[in-house]
Amino acid sequence: MTRRTALQLATSSLALQGAPYQPTPSNLKNRQWFQDAKFGLFVHWGVYSVLGKGEWVMNNDKMPVSEYQKLPAQFNPVRFDAAEWVAMVKAAGQRYITITSKHHDGFAMWGTKQSKWNIVDTTPYAKDPLKLLADECHKQGIKLFFYHSHLDWTHPDYFPRGRTGQASSRPESGDFNRYLDFMDAQLTELLTNYGEIAGIWFDGI
Repeated sequence: MTRRTALQLATSSLALQGAPYQPTPSNLKNRQWFQDAKFGLFVHWGVYSVLGKGEWVMNNDKMPVSEYQKLPAQFNPVRFDAAEWVAMVKAAGQRYITITSKHHDGFAMWGTKQSKWNIVDTTPYAKDPLKLLADECHKQGIKLFFYHSHLDWTHPDYFPRGRTGQASSRPESGDFNRYLDFMDAQLTELLTNYGEIAGIWFDGI
């Protein structure tokens, strides 16, 4: 039995039994903080910004991976200023920032060691903006959340692809368990290398 099948069976079993979710005391506390915070900044930012057509451009314009991989060479956000961003958020009365660590295109906005498909290794910018932002959030007292996509249009092991990313021109194959190991390793980096992280906003199936 694969990990994916086991997860599906476990989820189905809980649904059939009607087992209610019981949050831990720390979960309750964190959920209450988020509810009370009310106001924060949500940022979609990635290599797709080069085209100025939104984070779904690879799917919407039916771009194959080979074409999409040309974008990082043009992505050089030298005017990014973490201190300015966080100060603006604080001045507006916002309590937190949620920023894209990885969207559906699979491009990592931090210096991940799991793949070269990231902002440090493939762009002229060659810096880790999430590290800069995390440090500044800690300094100025703003909570930091990462948006992180389960879905990945470029990783060869994200298969089957589902409803989107069908024009990526990838082989009709992949090892989803190997993809889960890759995803877990990236999440471990995000949750251990950047100080306190308030939460992860998951997206994609």
